[in-house]
Amino acid sequence: MSIKSDRWIRRMAREHSMIEPFVDGQVREGAISYGVSSYGYDMRVAPEFRIFTNVLSVIVDPKNFDARSFVEFDGDVCIVPPNSFALARSVEYFRIPRNVLTICLGKSTYARCGIITNVTPFEPEWEGFVTLEISNTTPLPARIYANEGICQVLFFEADNDDICQTSYADKKGKYQKQTGVTLPKL
Repeated sequence: MSIKSDRWIRRMAREHSMIEPFVDGQVREGAISYGVSSYGYDMRVAPEFRIFTNVLSVIVDPKNFDARSFVEFDGDVCIVPPNSFALARSVEYFRIPRNVLTICLGKSTYARCGIITNVTPFEPEWEGFVTLEISNTTPLPARIYANEGICQVLFFEADNDDICQTSYADKKGKYQKQTGVTLPKL
């Protein structure tokens, strides 16, 4: 398995619609950077957020999640409360080939402010908009800027003789082709 470069990412975006919309280059001027980089792709956060709230004091249960735990917010700047988090989605729609696995890492600009972005790997043949978990680890409110970079996706390609036997599509994964901020499912 090997990490893939900007040339590979550009080719896959062009020939296989792996990332749509695709930004061919780094946009940096006045923004938290996004687009293709040397060995990855910096995805953007869409202006669609679900901010965690404890107003109703429901129990957080991944097997029986209560959607009332979130307040919906759409806008260009999301304020995440202190020591809390928000769910969001990517601007980009991803189609991951069968021989590829991705790992996402938070952007250093946000990390240096105590804002951590968590995304699980994109498994082979997964597709959809990415649901992002954005944690504010600070004791102060934090701003998240929509339509700007939020995390970097790294692409790893399997050797030809080592392609997975069962892909996310094969097992009919529960988050396949998700379109918006997707809450936990059992």
